[in-house]
Amino acid sequence: MIIFKICPRAQWQQAEAAGVFHGASIDLTDGFIHFSSAAQVKETARRHFAHQDDLVLVGVETEDLGGALRWESSRGGDLFPHLHGPLPITAVRSVEPLRLGEDGGHVFPPALELMLAP
Repeated sequence: MIIFKICPRAQWQQAEAAGVFHGASIDLTDGFIHFSSAAQVKETARRHFAHQDDLVLVGVETEDLGGALRWESSRGGDLFPHLHGPLPITAVRSVEPLRLGEDGGHVFPPALELMLAP
């Protein structure tokens, strides 16, 4: 299963150079890296990244994360994937730009749209 992390492009480039992502400031404060499932990521973008540009959408394979990945209750009681430890770049399957559309909302990659289709 692929889960998603939204983060600023520059921050992600630093992680790629280091070979590991330790998280954004909110992740460091909370003690785990916040992720979203495909079904959750659009709402995450709307709530936490509204009107922010120059972001990337990072797709991560859950099988590569082992026991450090936990699905925990969060927004509205939904279970969200949280990684309790650093994210190795080797678990990353995709990195796509997450740009703003003319309406100010984010434009998601076509592959994600396919994942969400009924």
